[in-house]
Amino acid sequence: MKTTFPQASSPQRNFSPELQQFLLGRMLLLNEIPFSKEEIDLHIKNEWIEETPGLSRGSGGWLCHRCDNRISRFYKRFPCVSCGRNCVYCRKCLMMGRVSECTSFYRWIGPPLKWNTDSCLQWEGQLSAGQEVASEAVVAAVRDKKELLVWAVCGAGKTEVLFSGISEALKLGQRICIATPRTDVVLELVPRIKKVFPSILVTALYGGSDDRHQSSPLTISTTHQLLRFQHAFDTIIVDEVDAFPYTFDESLQWAVKKAAKPKAARIYLTATPSKKWQNECRFGKREFIKIPVRFHRKPLPLPKFVWCGNWQKRIEKSRLPYNVLHWAEKRVKQGKQALIFLPHIEFMKRSLPIFKKLHPAIEAVHAEDSLRREKVERMRVGKTPILLTTTILERGVTFPNIDVAVLGAEDDIFTEAALVQIAGRVGRSSVYPAGDVTFFHYGRTKAMIQALLHIDGMNKGAREAGQFDE
Repeated sequence: MKTTFPQASSPQRNFSPELQQFLLGRMLLLNEIPFSKEEIDLHIKNEWIEETPGLSRGSGGWLCHRCDNRISRFYKRFPCVSCGRNCVYCRKCLMMGRVSECTSFYRWIGPPLKWNTDSCLQWEGQLSAGQEVASEAVVAAVRDKKELLVWAVCGAGKTEVLFSGISEALKLGQRICIATPRTDVVLELVPRIKKVFPSILVTALYGGSDDRHQSSPLTISTTHQLLRFQHAFDTIIVDEVDAFPYTFDESLQWAVKKAAKPKAARIYLTATPSKKWQNECRFGKREFIKIPVRFHRKPLPLPKFVWCGNWQKRIEKSRLPYNVLHWAEKRVKQGKQALIFLPHIEFMKRSLPIFKKLHPAIEAVHAEDSLRREKVERMRVGKTPILLTTTILERGVTFPNIDVAVLGAEDDIFTEAALVQIAGRVGRSSVYPAGDVTFFHYGRTKAMIQALLHIDGMNKGAREAGQFDE
């Protein structure tokens, strides 16, 4: 891949290609830009870079131009060393660097980079009939720069559906972003995308990633990192659009909107769209394509509901419900890997020593775990027989031959969408298209029943359409 750096016609107004490449599409604070203030000021003078306020104040109060925060309780004052005053700053996006009333954002307004990308897709796989229809819809959305929802069951092969659309965007010289709410999904997607686009520079953006100073025609990013972009991407794809925290944090939805160019293709992927989106699809208010069957044309495993009594009290007494322990012991003896989801970290930590009596290699993982990536990788290569987890692994990760259990499925954290996604971890491989999904509970909930009906409804739709090989 070759990148062309245009220069101004007047020699004294030539710009720095390195600064252009770094800043293009980004909206950054001065301390985030690894160039001297003098060089930046020169580019501002020559109208290659625009400087804008970090915060502004109107009749409705303060507004943060990075995260669009308008809530007054997220603004505080601090003794600012830069301006010597008690400066107002935004607490909502503080984790990404302080935005205060005396700080500025800088963004490139000069010539764009021209990405010279040839037809570079190298994939010899075969799409199913459902995937093929969805793939064509994605390509059309890219060409026409329209919005599209791809509503596909867990394990339908959504990533493969994107390949032709990404290839089309690259042929058109577009800049593409695949965004997802979770770091785990970024780490899962990056090697798969690099493998099928080997000649294209692919950057991965998440907290602490090594690629944060790179620009590329194809970016895979957490939605949090998009807060640092503005009008950067011609095509933006949001994977797992219903996932926490994206659905609950309006600033992340704002980040996706801000990162896309005013006229851009917006493609959303999920197995579990919100009720609002489902209704919009039903009444023709949202453009969508549906894939009700997995790529291997086998039914989705249906969850079983198993009562396990007051499991919390048993864990507090360093015990587990007998049927839960028997379920786990059976998998260990069979050599069958399993995920066991628990609603809270505390109960997971207290139950781990009990599970480890079955096998010393059983582990537990959660969002704040410093060894999170290593533990998931050990599970992936088969070194871990059973992995206890919170909902961080409900989506975006694939293990070829596993069973899944939920302990405490009645807890409020296990919404319909979460339970559907958890069940979707099972049977994703064409070699192992089936498996066991068990919801251990102390009382059935509406979410559990809706999850079962959701999965069963997808199976019925696919069966009626003749899309199963049974």
